Amino acid sequence: MLTSPQMFGQQPAWYGDMQPKECNGIKIPVDTSKPNPNEVEFDNLYLDMNGIIHPCTHPEDKAAPKNEDEMMVAIFEYIDRLFNIVRPRRLLYMAIDGVAPRAKMNQQRSRRFRASKEGVEGAEEKQRIRQEIMAKGGFLPPEEVKERFDSNCITPGTEFMDNLAKCLRYYIADRLNNDPGWKNLTVILSDASAPGEGEHKIMDYIRRQRAQPNHDPNTHHCLCGADADLIMLGLATHEPNFTIIREEFKPNKPKPCGLCNQFGHEVKDCQGLPREKQGEHDQFADCPPGSEQEFIFIRLSVLREYLEKELTMASLPFTFDIERSVDDWVFMCFFVGNDFLPHLPSLEIREGAIDRLVGIYKNVVHKTGGYLTESGYVNLQRVQMIMLAVGEVEDSIFKKRKDDEENFRRRQKEKRKRMKRDQPSFIPGGQFSPQALGRGNRSSPQAISNPRQTAYEMRMQDKQNSTPSSSPNTSFTSDGTPSPAGGIKRKAEDSDSEPEPEDNIRLWESGWKQRYYKNKFDVDVSDEKFRRKVVQSYVEGLCWVLRYYYQGCASWKWYYPFHYAPFASDFEGIADLPSDFEKGTKPFRPLEQLMGVFPAASGNFLPPTWRKLMTDPESSIIDFYPEDFAIDLNGKKFAWQGVALLPFVDERRLRAALEEVYPELTPDENRRNSLGGDVLFVGKHHLLCDFVLELYKSTSTEPMDIPPELCHGIQGKLTLNENAVLPDQTVESPVPLLRDLTPNSAISINFKDPQFQDDFVFKAVVLSGAKKPAPVLKPGDWEKTNNNGRPWRPQLGFNRDRRPVHLDQSAFRTLGHAMSRERGQSGSGVYSNAAPVGAYQGNPYRPLLGGQPQIPKLLSNLRPQESWRGPTPLFQQPPQRYERNSGAAPLISWNRMLQSQGAAFQQNQYQGLGGPMNYPHRPDDRMDRGRQGYGPGRPYPLPPPAGRYNWN
Repeated sequence: MLTSPQMFGQQPAWYGDMQPKECNGIKIPVDTSKPNPNEVEFDNLYLDMNGIIHPCTHPEDKAAPKNEDEMMVAIFEYIDRLFNIVRPRRLLYMAIDGVAPRAKMNQQRSRRFRASKEGVEGAEEKQRIRQEIMAKGGFLPPEEVKERFDSNCITPGTEFMDNLAKCLRYYIADRLNNDPGWKNLTVILSDASAPGEGEHKIMDYIRRQRAQPNHDPNTHHCLCGADADLIMLGLATHEPNFTIIREEFKPNKPKPCGLCNQFGHEVKDCQGLPREKQGEHDQFADCPPGSEQEFIFIRLSVLREYLEKELTMASLPFTFDIERSVDDWVFMCFFVGNDFLPHLPSLEIREGAIDRLVGIYKNVVHKTGGYLTESGYVNLQRVQMIMLAVGEVEDSIFKKRKDDEENFRRRQKEKRKRMKRDQPSFIPGGQFSPQALGRGNRSSPQAISNPRQTAYEMRMQDKQNSTPSSSPNTSFTSDGTPSPAGGIKRKAEDSDSEPEPEDNIRLWESGWKQRYYKNKFDVDVSDEKFRRKVVQSYVEGLCWVLRYYYQGCASWKWYYPFHYAPFASDFEGIADLPSDFEKGTKPFRPLEQLMGVFPAASGNFLPPTWRKLMTDPESSIIDFYPEDFAIDLNGKKFAWQGVALLPFVDERRLRAALEEVYPELTPDENRRNSLGGDVLFVGKHHLLCDFVLELYKSTSTEPMDIPPELCHGIQGKLTLNENAVLPDQTVESPVPLLRDLTPNSAISINFKDPQFQDDFVFKAVVLSGAKKPAPVLKPGDWEKTNNNGRPWRPQLGFNRDRRPVHLDQSAFRTLGHAMSRERGQSGSGVYSNAAPVGAYQGNPYRPLLGGQPQIPKLLSNLRPQESWRGPTPLFQQPPQRYERNSGAAPLISWNRMLQSQGAAFQQNQYQGLGGPMNYPHRPDDRMDRGRQGYGPGRPYPLPPPAGRYNWN
């Protein structure tokens, strides 16, 4: 069904020929100009950068970077690794979240207030446990005096995001100069100054390019990001070749203790025991067993095959159109929750709400007379029929939910009793527990981490199991001594279960609607006017979100003004509700958004006079920044699932308060508070390079159209950039660890997407000339299992005929003994999820034999995937430099040419010291120009006391 993992076409990314090789301790970079080992060639790679920035700046499963410089290098390494896997041939688009629409800012505000609150509470808890351990004579490493990285700085308008944009401009210029895989690539950087969420800036680019006459309808897109809504956004493009690459989620990853930095326990269980020696010379003390982060491909064409089978309906009173059905499916998924609206109380995704909606949709669509949506616009009369059909079964859904919860608790209680009854007298637990053989897992046996701590826990467990047997009625204290007379009352048998949060709504009992509105909205259910207002706001939200996905932001000011959603049975008479939005609205400025989403604890990222508005009791907007706030679990078990009851920001009051402090902004703060745009980069080998260079020589300020024949069919406007990267000019490195780029041959210029009238509608259709990918699914794929009844396993790579090679358990054990535990660790072992790719300088390859060219002179834009590509677009036929052969000839000529040139490449050994990822060090006399140089042994100064982070 729709919840099975194979529906998404998940495929592990094939890493053959993608990781740097080592020879005599020197890393040889990967030649990304070679064909993709995944046996598919991608045209465009889009990076939702916030999904890269967060794990690189504050990783969960390894030690955090020591300073901002290391964070930037980690981001570079992560992008390099993705580029090695995907290897785009036309475009690399990097999009960082800019100022978001007001509808999104409410969720951002909730997240940042929570992050600040949890950070303070976590620091206090760690300090309390540290004091208790030290009072008992425990051993803990000395507390490091370092900055507490506030992840709230990853928000537009902060100094961190401004510096990140500078670092990415340097990184792009470096790669265009030195990496052969980037030679003919167009790179677009949309940093945090450009308004809009990263993924929606990417979608807006794709929509506007699709509307151009020179767009190739068979472009193969690859989008990197971890958000689930990327799947919906990819389906909304109606592009036949759309793939998502994301990190493979692996639960229960080992994490170091925040106090002793040892593995095997959490902070709350830390005993303060000395660390065991790891390795002969303790060389593995500070790093976990090496394991690289793996990636998976999600092929939306495979998902479309599943959806087509699931949504196909016979005997419809109108023509069936799978594209319109997919749009309706995307729309219905909004009801189970998204970033802009709370989910309906009766629709929980974990309870199969999507399947339920699809079933109701297929039953009701015969009566609706057509589809629910069209190119991002909603037919409310038809939606009303769907919602009222859901409302008819709401009562039974709530009762079934309660029955399922009771049955689950009963099964858990019986399981605990059974395990307690059947448990042997003693079984080694934790890392010493017995492990079943022959599970077929790919991981080799792991070495024991922190054996002394584990042995201590085993002894304590054995002591607790054996001591009470002396007297059945004697209770003992935590140190093993008998408690005072009278003892302690024996616990109930199911007392180890977690206490259930109190539920005052009781949706499974009659009167649930009355209790819901009274508790959540503080109104009586008989207040029809208020209920109508809630429903109208929710319907507006549905229309706004769908428009946002298919047409772009309909209004920067609109937002849902309630914390909770109405019931499906309340959607009566919505057909006549207005669904238009105010036109001409503008986004917040970056510093204004910071005032709207930041708690007072993160005020150090704001100018002093603005920060005072958050903390001064006399401030006119002090109520926007509560020091504490309630979290309503709303029927959930965990706080992160609950609803943060924060006051909504009144835009008029906020702007009125900021008018008084605007004149006090410095020139640099005014620059960071301005809205920017996208920047396009090309290298000297790109056909567009000479055209852009001529624009700078002409000094024309008028926007110029991009000639599509020079830029893979990309269209838009170009304007001169005041801080451009220009040929023959040094590109200064913003990271003191890395040297300046001299000489430089890359060039940059401002880029703006093609513009359209406000009432223009981007059609949600498959473009003419697009070729549907060959079907992937077989009849057995429709069942829950295939392969003769064995559980489904993801396909490796894009070739389902690839014959995998398997190793048995003995082979894995041999590998575990033979391979270093530092495998997968980059540099000092800090960035294990981003493999280093080595340094490039000039031409990173030099001929092994004299007389052979350094870089193979291939046919222009000749790529392996063109053997399965459709007709060549008209813009690529003239001039002769764009001529291509048809059939399998390009693939054969590519392979033969690479084979003939393969022996001609050898790593150009870099002269000088290499830093992380073998980036070249800067000369010592330039180190004093750095900022944020606060790591031990770093040759540059500490930041000023008024830094952008909090010291603890």
